[in-house]
Amino acid sequence: MYDYGYYIFEGGLYRKNEVIDFIEDLGGVVIEEFSMGLDLVMFIAIPRTDLESFMKLVEEVKAKVREAKLVGSEVAVVPPSMSFRHLPHPACDINEYLRRHGAKTFMVGLSRGVGQKRAMITSYERDFLNEVDAAVFIMGNVDECIKKKAVMLRGLHIPIVIVGGPQHVELPEWIVYVGGLGRVAHRLKSSEEEKILEKIVNALSKLLEKKRGELLEDPPLVPPVLLKQEVERQIEEAKGSTVLKVDGVRVLLNYDEYSKPVSNVIIEEYRVKEIASIKRSVLNDHILVKLLPESALS
Repeated sequence: MYDYGYYIFEGGLYRKNEVIDFIEDLGGVVIEEFSMGLDLVMFIAIPRTDLESFMKLVEEVKAKVREAKLVGSEVAVVPPSMSFRHLPHPACDINEYLRRHGAKTFMVGLSRGVGQKRAMITSYERDFLNEVDAAVFIMGNVDECIKKKAVMLRGLHIPIVIVGGPQHVELPEWIVYVGGLGRVAHRLKSSEEEKILEKIVNALSKLLEKKRGELLEDPPLVPPVLLKQEVERQIEEAKGSTVLKVDGVRVLLNYDEYSKPVSNVIIEEYRVKEIASIKRSVLNDHILVKLLPESALS
């Protein structure tokens, strides 16, 4: 399995097809692309060993490439609730900042996130959060409240970042805490606030990089980027409806109608159902495809 690096390409539409052809020749994939006037932005994945070759073409077409480790991941942004009693909160700004760095984000307002003693995560919310690659929980300014609410996260099996007002809060070691950003009554625009947003991105990047490293220790037979590419190529309705995850994809199509076509997609000499588990998502009956490690197949 290739060790892929994830990058954001920013350039012009000039020689766009040549750039895409070169990415594919390297064994890479264009995950998403956006055109704005004459400007082109692409989220791409290419083997790390071929980055130097790609950078020569980037310089030739006068473009820019920056690493974006959040590309190819699903991240849930979780404020205590979306009700008026927990407003204002910086959830929207955090959500948008993560998207700029390539993450596919979901905003999840907890139905019972209010209060120190009553706060809880329902079974539905827990099941959904365990489907994503990582979660950012946005809490308030009182350290004791943050400690008590952290207890309700024990049923989650994903990397977790908690954002709160106090600079330091003692939390379990499996939770990463980023301080300095509690409840605010304005948009996050200052340089200091942007530094905190960058800390959140860095914390998530490290957690996802660790998760990808663990995946490489016992890799699946095909990389997730190739799975996404083939699902979109072989199923017309899946184009633009397939979200890349760290260990597979989410297909935003109805499970009952499309799970069989997805399971029969051919990658190299395998069908998807032979190398991955396919299950129904708790969110809108989407299709979740998780690539299995090679040891599980043998």
